[in-house]
Order: sequence, then C-alpha cells, then structure tokens
Amino acid sequence: MDGRLMGFVGVSDLDAAQEFYGGVLGLDLVDERPFALVADVGGTMLRITAVDVPAAAPYTVLGWAVDDIAAAVDELAGRGVIFTRYEGMGQDERGVWSAPGGAKIAWFLDPDGNNLSLAELTV
Repeated sequence: MDGRLMGFVGVSDLDAAQEFYGGVLGLDLVDERPFALVADVGGTMLRITAVDVPAAAPYTVLGWAVDDIAAAVDELAGRGVIFTRYEGMGQDERGVWSAPGGAKIAWFLDPDGNNLSLAELTV
C-alpha cells in the first residue's frame, strides 16, 4: 500500500485529551473540534478523535520509540504519568520490562484507558 501512515486514538473528552496529549506528553496539537485534535508525531499524523464511548484495548494502541527509556520514563513520571505494572512481568523500579530480545518497554494509560508505551529498541 502506498501512502503515508496515519494513527488514530479515540477519546471521550477533547479537553482532557488536549491536556494529556498536549500538556503532559508535549505533542504540538492542532484543534479540529468538534471532531479531533491532530498532531504530527515524527512525520506521522495522529488524529485524537472524539468518540462517544472509547473502546480501550488491553494492548498497546500507540507507542513511541525512545533512545533512553529511563530518562523518558523519569520525565513523564515527573509530569504525573503513572506507569502500569503487570503481575509476573519482572518490571524494574520504573515499571520498565526487558524483553528477551533486549528491547525495554514501559506502559501507561491516557485518561480514557488507552494503553500507550515507550520502547527502547535494540535495532
């Protein structure tokens, strides 16, 4: 398929989404209310779309590859983000899981329960 990839995440409250995605995560948002907020995230369009009832998936719906996961987790934790801990995953004190292949991953939720992640990849 040719074309540029776009990402979508459904939210119930664009004001809360603007505070979280713009204020906490630091994304530069364009307001396209009443339908969405839009961000350019590393060349990919992310549409944070208003929906009546978001269907939060139990798996990651958006993730960011970072160079230093410890620094990224500390920065977001300092802005109030709480990282998710999963029983039996063996996460470190920051909530970072080390995958068998060497990647390091940490998960957190947006205000609607959408599962987001940070990943320090080994590739």
